[in-house]
Amino acid sequence: LGAERRARLPPGEMGWPLVGGMWAFLRAFKSGKPDAFIASFVRRFGRTGVYRSFMFSSPTVLVTTAEGCKQVLMDDDAFVTGWPKATVALVGPRSFVAMPHDEHRRIRKLTAAPINGFDALTGYLPFIDSTVTSSLRAWADHGGSVEFLTELRRMTFKIIVQIFLGGADQATTRALERSYTELNYGMRAMAINLPGFAYRGALRARRRLVAVLQGVLDERRAARAKGVSGGGVDMMDRLIEAQDERGRHLDDDEIIDVLVMYLNAGHESSGHITMWATVFLQENPDMFARAKAEQEAIMRSIPSSQRGLTLRDFRKMEYLSQVIDETLRLVNISFVSFRQATRDVFVNGYLTPKGWKVQLWYRSVHMDPQVYPDPTKFDPLRWEGHSPRAGTFL
Repeated sequence: LGAERRARLPPGEMGWPLVGGMWAFLRAFKSGKPDAFIASFVRRFGRTGVYRSFMFSSPTVLVTTAEGCKQVLMDDDAFVTGWPKATVALVGPRSFVAMPHDEHRRIRKLTAAPINGFDALTGYLPFIDSTVTSSLRAWADHGGSVEFLTELRRMTFKIIVQIFLGGADQATTRALERSYTELNYGMRAMAINLPGFAYRGALRARRRLVAVLQGVLDERRAARAKGVSGGGVDMMDRLIEAQDERGRHLDDDEIIDVLVMYLNAGHESSGHITMWATVFLQENPDMFARAKAEQEAIMRSIPSSQRGLTLRDFRKMEYLSQVIDETLRLVNISFVSFRQATRDVFVNGYLTPKGWKVQLWYRSVHMDPQVYPDPTKFDPLRWEGHSPRAGTFL
């Protein structure tokens, strides 16, 4: 970098050769004290809001303040996606984690249509309702304890497969589910492709996933060639039909990588956040009683002629919405995201050199006592009448 640019870098340390700060990072999360990693930088270098380290095989700037995160996320010219090698290889080089900004925007707009909006959500509600109800009954009939997170993931995976693949058969769903569990273990691991490492197992899982999805895709294309319709239109159908202004269709690799990404993100995040919300309500009986009373009031207001819940009923769930927002803040399912600088740029007054990776530490923002008083306390009422400042709820 040269002496002048080096002097303008954020405080920090690059750690051990090759490994950098990864041992400290992994140790903090494995020990159940995830905040210890950034806390060590704050303790040694002060509250500068940005620090330098060597993470996931790259020189990296860690951004830990709301203002810094907002700047990086809003500046699409100075920062592009910069996910670790392991994540790109596992999710796919043609998925959102690696595609250019314009392509990202185009595919996101295309794929958001079938899963957002009043009509789309209304169409999914009956299936979600019946799937949750049947899952609860199965757990109750089990006669003993169940492994809650495993069952939640299975339930949410069933729902998301219905939305994206129109409800694959049971064998396909089970094969996908097993592979996704293994894939997720290696998602943020170090990219070490040796026996015994999570990354190697995850690469194997990705190959199995691609084979299953390619099989479904081949069946769809063959059916279309014969003029056979499967009935409803799901995400895979929409991706097959999609074309840009020049009439170009997505190829198989693009469709598969987008589906790998959405299926993993959708069921993992939903399963984990549902588990934590349940844990927090169980630990706080008064909050549980209030959430339960709200649901019972909504059920009493439903006319006898209505079957199941509607989106209008969901919009009445104000306290439950606060519980969910507080769970998302405290747990931070996506605790960090990744960018890369396209040019020299200053964040919080410190240089981020061109080509360096940037880690946005959402967790540090959510656990900052200057942003959220008493941040380790689970308090849904902090969201009552509160609209978070831009960059403070990520």
